[in-house]
Amino acid sequence: MKKSLGSLSIAAAIAVGLMGCSSNADNGANSSNAANANTSPSPAAEAAFNASIDTKFGQVNLTEEPKRIVALGWGDAETALSLGVQPVGASDWLAFGGDGVGPWLEGAYTTPPTILGTMELDYEKIASLDPDLILDVKSSGDEERYKRLSEIATTVGVPADGDNYLTSTEEQVNMIAEALGKEEEGAALLKQVDDAFAKAAADHPEFAGKSIVVGAYSSDGFGAYVKGDARLDFMERLGFKNKEEVEQMSEGNFYVKVSDEKLDLLDADATVIMPIWVDPKEITDNKLFQKIPSVVDGRSLILDEDTSNAFSTGTVPSLLWTIENLPAQVKAIVKG
Repeated sequence: MKKSLGSLSIAAAIAVGLMGCSSNADNGANSSNAANANTSPSPAAEAAFNASIDTKFGQVNLTEEPKRIVALGWGDAETALSLGVQPVGASDWLAFGGDGVGPWLEGAYTTPPTILGTMELDYEKIASLDPDLILDVKSSGDEERYKRLSEIATTVGVPADGDNYLTSTEEQVNMIAEALGKEEEGAALLKQVDDAFAKAAADHPEFAGKSIVVGAYSSDGFGAYVKGDARLDFMERLGFKNKEEVEQMSEGNFYVKVSDEKLDLLDADATVIMPIWVDPKEITDNKLFQKIPSVVDGRSLILDEDTSNAFSTGTVPSLLWTIENLPAQVKAIVKG
């Protein structure tokens, strides 16, 4: 069975966490156009290239436009593509296969990238690509990883608040856009996202003020996302409010485990659950899940694989795709 997006265990915990650590997005239809845009700068722009990016590890300065980019962070490759730049190497966090990007960016590469590792990196393989810039913007924030990458090429790591894959979509776009000399393009992408969210919220006034729980189910059991996670942020931008009892469990994390004895915590005006590397039937056949009031009342939704992956990737093109496709699914379970 193909892996779905999510988070929970080093693989599952990171997946559960990873699959939803970013927020914001932009409009899907325009993202593929951006990915295929002419990336050649004008001679004047090339001569005047000067970028400074603030990161957890200090300020990164670039005085020449990078030509060979390796994108390792969660969604970093998709972000570069949406800005019109094709990495020569990239990590495939969600095991999409092929070029390592979701279907919303199918065909964005003219030359396929070399697919690299995610949490465990082959530094020699990365060095063999002769990069002049490495993007690790949405990543663990591990200092040893950063130091080893910096020995290979100039590396843009996580922002000051970005440890454990908590880099937001806005931060990711802005940092990568600055590094690539694409600030105007980055601002335009984020505006597309803002406009798309505003339209979706206006189109669905029934979402305003309704309580929601955005959860996941993996081999480790059930859990729920809290503020700071891209998926919950997505729903709040549509007008929903995270269930207060769940939010109070956060303790600074973006995901909280919910024990079988407390599954009623998943009850809300709308309950949205993502399967994480499990068959959705494991959720629907779960006797305790079946007793949750929102499930009994038809106010729950289990996301399909494509929607889960798009929802969790948190890049501009994936978020735009999700804005186009998820609200109609959620509308079907919102009462009144």
